[in-house]
Amino acid sequence: MPLTLRINGRFVAVEAHADTPLLWVLRDELGLTGAKFGCGMGLCGACVVHVDGQPVRACVTPVSAVQSRPITTVENISADRVGRAVQDAWLAVGVPQCGYCQAGQIMSAVALLRQTPQPSDDQIDDAMTGNICRCGTYPRIRAAIHRAAQHLRETP
Repeated sequence: MPLTLRINGRFVAVEAHADTPLLWVLRDELGLTGAKFGCGMGLCGACVVHVDGQPVRACVTPVSAVQSRPITTVENISADRVGRAVQDAWLAVGVPQCGYCQAGQIMSAVALLRQTPQPSDDQIDDAMTGNICRCGTYPRIRAAIHRAAQHLRETP
């Protein structure tokens, strides 16, 4: 079935069944491999993308539910200052270890900072709950989010 998706600012036509998970369309049809398959049940956060600016688990979101709605993947998250600040902080703090979960972590962190520009530790922990890092980089993730928030506060 032909569908039109709006991904990273571009409209893209894809052939997919309406119930195909968005993750598979992104990865297999469009070659956008930043979002990862982790659990397939929306529990781990490795597949997080933004739909209408909100974090969404792409592994459990049918592609028909996001037709023509703006979808942003990690491949384009640096297109604005919040995304760039988060990615820069991730590198500066040295967050990634194995890196598998990092795209989902970054997407969730960007959504948090857009909604709560100066989050407390508790707000960070709440927003990042459900993004599993098997390497245990949670302290570095929190530090990177604080660093990005500080940079955004100091740089107009």
